[in-house]
Amino acid sequence: MSLTLQVGPVKCALRAPCAPCRVSNIHMVGGQSVLKGANGREYLLEEEQRGDEEVVAKAAEIQEAISEGAESFLMTEYRYIGVFMVIMSVAIFGLLSTVAPEEGRTKDDETRNGIFSTIAFIVGGGTSLLSGWLGMTIATYANARTAVEARKGVAPAFMCAFRSGAVMGFLLAGLGLFNLFIAIAVFKQFYGDDWVGLFEAITGYGLGGSSIALFGRVGGGIYTKAADVGADLVGKVEKDIPEDDPRNPAVIADNVGDNVGDIAGMGSDLFGSFAESTCAALIVSSVSSMGDAKDFSSLTFPLVISAVGILVCIATTFVATDLKPAKVVSEIEHTLKMQLIISTVLMTPAAWVCTTFFLPEEFTLPINGSPDPLVVKSWYMLVTVLSGLWGGLLIGLQTEYFTSNRYQPVQDVADACRTGAATDIIFGLALGYKSCIIPTIVIAITIFVGNTLAGMFGIACAALGMLSTLATGLAIDAYGPISDNAGGIAEMAGMGEDVRERTDALDAAGNTTAAIGKGFAIGSAALVSLALFGAYVTRSKIDMMHSSILDPKVFAGLLYGAMLPYWFSAMTMKSVGKAALAMVEEVRRQFNTIPGLMEGTARPDYKRCVEISTASSLSEMIAPGALVMLSPILMGALFGTQALAGMLTGGLVSGVQLAVSMSNTGGAWDNAKKYIEAGNTPHARELGPKGSDCHKAAVIGDTVGDPLKDTSGPSLNILVKLMAVESLVFAPFFYSINQGQGLVFQLFQ
Repeated sequence: MSLTLQVGPVKCALRAPCAPCRVSNIHMVGGQSVLKGANGREYLLEEEQRGDEEVVAKAAEIQEAISEGAESFLMTEYRYIGVFMVIMSVAIFGLLSTVAPEEGRTKDDETRNGIFSTIAFIVGGGTSLLSGWLGMTIATYANARTAVEARKGVAPAFMCAFRSGAVMGFLLAGLGLFNLFIAIAVFKQFYGDDWVGLFEAITGYGLGGSSIALFGRVGGGIYTKAADVGADLVGKVEKDIPEDDPRNPAVIADNVGDNVGDIAGMGSDLFGSFAESTCAALIVSSVSSMGDAKDFSSLTFPLVISAVGILVCIATTFVATDLKPAKVVSEIEHTLKMQLIISTVLMTPAAWVCTTFFLPEEFTLPINGSPDPLVVKSWYMLVTVLSGLWGGLLIGLQTEYFTSNRYQPVQDVADACRTGAATDIIFGLALGYKSCIIPTIVIAITIFVGNTLAGMFGIACAALGMLSTLATGLAIDAYGPISDNAGGIAEMAGMGEDVRERTDALDAAGNTTAAIGKGFAIGSAALVSLALFGAYVTRSKIDMMHSSILDPKVFAGLLYGAMLPYWFSAMTMKSVGKAALAMVEEVRRQFNTIPGLMEGTARPDYKRCVEISTASSLSEMIAPGALVMLSPILMGALFGTQALAGMLTGGLVSGVQLAVSMSNTGGAWDNAKKYIEAGNTPHARELGPKGSDCHKAAVIGDTVGDPLKDTSGPSLNILVKLMAVESLVFAPFFYSINQGQGLVFQLFQ
């Protein structure tokens, strides 16, 4: 067992340096007209190479400006988050260590739980911060190099972007697993064979990861979309200049936003999903017969799944980088999709190995409200893991269908632009609502299979199965923003229209893969939240009768919880709107007051737009974050554990639907715009070209969708998970208040 856990992160660390070595071999210097790729083929530069060194130097300068802006924002944001972590650490320790001991526990047990839950929270939060920072560093290192490689052709540019994404994927997956394993090993020295107490404390790791991810997603999302909306509305719609034109004052802020929102925020988000799903499975396994037998290898089966998943993703990556890389535009999306399919296929026999050799042939799990335990066979667990694994692939493939401009749904949205932005928006909203059908059915079937065969442990392991290919998911997710930044740098450095066409093709595929990644995150969030909910119900001593929706406390909480995702989305979307309004006014001001700006003879004030995005995002992320963090605490303390159970259920049900529809609607609008811009089909050329009325309508639709797909939508899956894990961590405190009845209902007794 311990060997497997060590091999995964170690091989991950060994594999990850191979890709950055190849990326770092791309020198940011000019002077060559023919360059040779890693596979020995020569790529003739298709653009005229006058001033080659000047173009590359300009790209390096832009890269440095983007990197400095991203680092500056994250450092400022992390100072805010540092204050939050201190306050939250004090709250965790204070509330958990002072509760009255329950039956079978002593005051020392409660104090120990408070101390180690706080430590786990700090470790999880620190890992999440580091994940975001490393992702941003990798992306800002690779963006200009991808642009430079695009001058040679599509194949070298794709290779650079994908390898850079792979570095991030392996680094973050290995880091999350390694830190969790170390935390368990250290905690065991103090807990001994008390696995229930140990894994109860280790849930703080998931709480730390997701709470930081929430602020990273919301803050980064507000930053990037404020700049994006401001740049598009004034630059593309009003001034009719190309996307990422250096005359646009918001263009640097827009490219910085891709890194702090889509990269740093996404890295923290998926790390949080991994941490919470693992913690949910660990805490359920601890109360099984495996916990009674003190079987270390069986108890840490969830870590084995993640470790083996990393090895599978390593093998899968070689297909895209060495065996069958994308060489032309038409192969890009197919190559990325095959990464998901191949990793799923390879993980299937690997899951059989894990369940056969690391689980007993048969074990039992307690059933809430039943005196008889549930008997679980090892092959049951194989079915639950595979249901999550293949369910995730189905969600990813249907997400591709609804967001890729290769398929009819997005082409219909683009065609709706003929009659203006209104019909474009109507078609996009309908697409998003319709795209909820298959993911909901898949998640429902996965939950039924997991719960029937292995209770809440089966649901938690299904979530782990869905996230077992996390490294591959991160790789293709990070690929998109890197390609998007490369396109911006190519435009600002004046690399030529052919280069921009290649980077746009890379970016269009990246939009689809980003939507697929969000689909995985949302699906796993639903499973993780339900598993955490089951652990919370058990820890809060709520029986089946008192958790029914017929109970008035539960139903009242359910209604409130179902409203929370809408309240949260309203806050985040309005925040983007307010920040975008300030950005639009600033961009207009500069175009109107700086002589020669439209003619290209004057330099815009990029720094001022970066400052607006930074200030707006940091101030606006506090209220949505407070809503999510305080709702479970106030509901549990004031209205009791039953009302909180209802709130978690309502938030899960409405949050998943809203997250799916928002993410897919925004992705479809974005790719409908790119479909018109690319003009690769007779239908697309009929709607275009850039600057036409159809294109302007598509730009407006894309602008409306920006906060949906990159701010509110991705943040909702964090809301669902975070409320569940926070409720689990503070469950002893809630139960200590009038045996879970809450302060308000205590007045009526």
